[in-house]
Parts: sequence; C-alpha cells; structure tokens
Amino acid sequence: MKKTIKQTLGLFTATLLLAGCTSAPPAESPAALQSLQPIPPKVEGPTNVYYEVFVRSFADSNNDGIGDLNGLTDKLDYLDRLGVDGLWLMPIQPSPSYHGYDVTDYYGIHPDYGTMEDFKRLIAEAHKRDIRILMDLVVNHSSVEHPWFVDSAASKESPYRNWYTWVDDAESARPADGATGSAPWHETENGQYLGVFWGGMPDLNFDNPEVRKEMVAVGQYWLKEGVDGFRLDAAKHIFGDFKSTIATPAVQGKNKAWWQEFRQGMNAVNPEAYLVGEVWDGASIVAPYLDNALDSAFNFDLAGTLLGAATSESGASIGFTLSRMHEYFAKTSNGKFVDAPFLSNHDQTRVMSAVGNNVDHAKLAASLLLTMPGNPFIYYGEELGMSGMKPDEKLREPFPWAAEAGKSGETTWESSSYRAEGVSVEEQEEAPDSLLNHYRTLISWRAMEKPLREGTIAYYDTDNPSLTSYVRASGEEQVLVVHNMSKEPQSLTLQATKAQPIAFAKLALTNNGDAKLDNQVLELPPYSTVVLKP
Repeated sequence: MKKTIKQTLGLFTATLLLAGCTSAPPAESPAALQSLQPIPPKVEGPTNVYYEVFVRSFADSNNDGIGDLNGLTDKLDYLDRLGVDGLWLMPIQPSPSYHGYDVTDYYGIHPDYGTMEDFKRLIAEAHKRDIRILMDLVVNHSSVEHPWFVDSAASKESPYRNWYTWVDDAESARPADGATGSAPWHETENGQYLGVFWGGMPDLNFDNPEVRKEMVAVGQYWLKEGVDGFRLDAAKHIFGDFKSTIATPAVQGKNKAWWQEFRQGMNAVNPEAYLVGEVWDGASIVAPYLDNALDSAFNFDLAGTLLGAATSESGASIGFTLSRMHEYFAKTSNGKFVDAPFLSNHDQTRVMSAVGNNVDHAKLAASLLLTMPGNPFIYYGEELGMSGMKPDEKLREPFPWAAEAGKSGETTWESSSYRAEGVSVEEQEEAPDSLLNHYRTLISWRAMEKPLREGTIAYYDTDNPSLTSYVRASGEEQVLVVHNMSKEPQSLTLQATKAQPIAFAKLALTNNGDAKLDNQVLELPPYSTVVLKP
C-alpha cells in the first residue's frame, strides 16, 4: 500500500516555501532562482487522480508502431511517479476502427494491443502500485461487423433481429431527428436499422431484456478478470436516440432504470466497482444517473469554466457554483456522488491549444483542476502540454517520450502534426519549472492534504477580480485555496468575518517561493497558487 506522504514531503514543502517550485518565476526574478526550485518527490499517498490513456498512442513494446498493453505496463512507473491512482483505458476490445468505439467482441482484447494474458499482467502490475484500472465500456451500440448484427441483418427471421432496432423500407412513421445530429436510419436489403452515431455503430435495443442481461454479463466478466470499474460511453443515449424525445421524462426514466439495473449487476461481483458515465449535459439531466446507478458523471460544464478562467486571467466564483451543484447531486445520490472534473478528453480540443499555447495559462488550468473535489481526470499528454484540435485523430496523437520523435518505445501509427520542441518526458523530467513537474506538484498536494482530495467546496469572497478562491473541507479539516489568475502580483488581506468566520493564518503550500503571508496580508506572485490553513 502507498505510504503517507507527509514525512516524505516535509523537507520538500519547507524548501518549496523558501525557493518556489514548478511555476516559472516572474520575468523580473533572477534566473538563478530556477536552479533552487526542487523537483517534487514521488507521491506516496492517495490522490484520487485518474489518467485517460489511448493505448494505441501511448507506448509501443514490439516496434510495430502501435501502442499496446505491454507498452503501457512498461510505463506504469512513469504514471506512478506522476501520482495517479487510476487509469481509464479507451476501448481495448476488438474493433475495425482505430478508436475502438465500435466493438466486435465484448469479451476479447484487440489483437493490436496484445492478449488477455497481457491485460492480466497490466492489471496485476497496476495493482502493485495501487493504480486502479477502468475499462471504457461501449454498450449503447456495437460494430456493424459484430456477429450479432451481421446475423440480424442477414434475415428478418434472425434470433438477433430484435437485438437492434429495425424498420421495413416502406415504414415511414418513425422519428428522423437523430440525437447526435447524424442521420439515424441506415439502409440494407432487409430493412433500415437505427444507428444514431454512425452507420457503422448500430444501436442495441435495450427494450429487449436479452440485451440488458448480456450487457450486465459483459460487465461482470471484466470485473471478475480484475478490472476496477468502467467509463461508460454515451450513457444518456441508451434510450436517447432522437432529439425530439431524449429530454422527455419517459426516456430519461428508462435510461436511469437501465443504469440502476447495471449497477445491481456489478454490485453482485464487486460493490466497490467505480462507474463514471459520459453524460454530456447539464446538472438536471446528469442528476438522475447518480441515484443508485453511476458514482460519477464527467463535469463538462466545469471544464469550460476552468479553461475560460485560465485563458481570460479572471477570477471565477467556482466555489459558489460547485457547492450548489454538489448539494443538488448529493441529495439525488443520497450522499454517494463523487464529482469527475477534467479539462479535456479524446473528443475535445487539447488544453494547450485551448489556451493559445500559453504555458502559464496551462499551469493555471491544472492548478484549478487539481484542487477540485472528487476524482480529477487528466487526458494523456496534457501534463506535457501536447497540442491538438479536430479532426479526432489529431487529438489522439502519439505520446512524446523522447525529445526526438520515433525513438524506440514511441508509437508511429499516426503522424504527429502538433509535436513541439520541449514537449516530451525526456525534456521535462528534470526541469523543475516544467509543466510535467507542475502537475506532479499539484497532485502531490492532494496526497498531503485530505481536504484537497475529499469533501466539499465553498465560496470564499476576496473582492478581487484577479483571484479565484475557495474553501475545501473534509470533516473538521479546512484549507483555503487561492489562485492569482493574472500576470500581475496581487495582495489579499485575510481576516475573519461574519460571512467567513475562519481566519486562515498559515501558508501551508505554494508553487512559487515568492508568495508570502505576513500579518494576515497575503502576497501572491503572478500565476501562483497557495493553500492556507487556519
């Protein structure tokens, strides 16, 4: 088990307060200061941070240009050093597509990635490092090449015909407004089938109890193999096929009932299995999925807020907004809800591109994310500052291990359009002010301070538009987090008031050694983050 980090980081913290850490110093600071900044030690405690991996792009163990499970296993020490507690693996099951979101065998491993034995080795080695494994599970639809669909399309008398939604060519009384904006119906010689994402992804028919039973069995199978949970793709589209019906109480109720059924099935194998859903919508749509179903749903609204605040260099009332949302979700889930904040994922513009290639803004966004409640998710390469924008392949480029592209261990399945100088593990590993070591530092704080990784968030008013601040609390333990969002130094007088009765008098953590607290006056260098205690 991971040990407590407090003793391990004691000397680091003291040095940090004297000399600063990962953020680049202000332009007027002497360059020599950078040489005094310590590299954060390895994290040895829980952080509740998860890391999204596209196996195809991450690490290649057999020099075929394609990332694989053994390559990922070989790099677990890097991820352990980063401080993550869990990995979300994008689809690793057999599929005709590079991304894997159209599955042909729910019980198999994609041959490009290795074998079941390789997967079991990955799980075993990850568990040795107290790293959990989440599989991407795509149950809304299968591949058009899945044997179930091939059989259902071959004959109207197929036993799998009702595993999908079919209509006769002559039938016209059906909705045509696909929920994702694509044409939902697709022609074959034996009728038209429903596939709201794409013709290659026919939707499974969850009104059929045999389909529901099979998908529960799929989840149970992987839990028995040692998986710790699932990222559940397109969670709101199980019965949400059309824009005209997706938001209706009837459809939302059926979606909720399915995920409750799935949860009961997973509980029968592992009651501690972690289920996080992709419900790309607002709080009112997300909330029902947290009622005895999903543990978490990705916080898409918050991602935009964090990136917007970092880019605009303006303070945000994140504490107030999140506290209200969390209260709402807590009631829905009977207190079991765990937030899943993130900045980007495999479908969205990468952080560095979103912030205009400004490293200070990328560090700010990371500082915000990693002081949020719940289980923060980091998309692979964001800790290095990888760039990328649509099309999707360019969001999923090879992970840069070395300064020089194409060295052994790196993947080459896709050309790297966005690869940039300085953006690699080799170049950032020993650079104290690198983005990588900034991520390591902020993640290490979560191990050091329980309120940063657990508990609640509350608004803290500074009356300064350049500051973002909030109180994090776990039981009786409370800390105040303050971010200077601007390129200018900022001052803040800390004092107890009726609205804010706790006086935070101790500067506990900072990522810039020029931060000071003297007689309750907090001095914050540009783009810095501090954690204070009472």
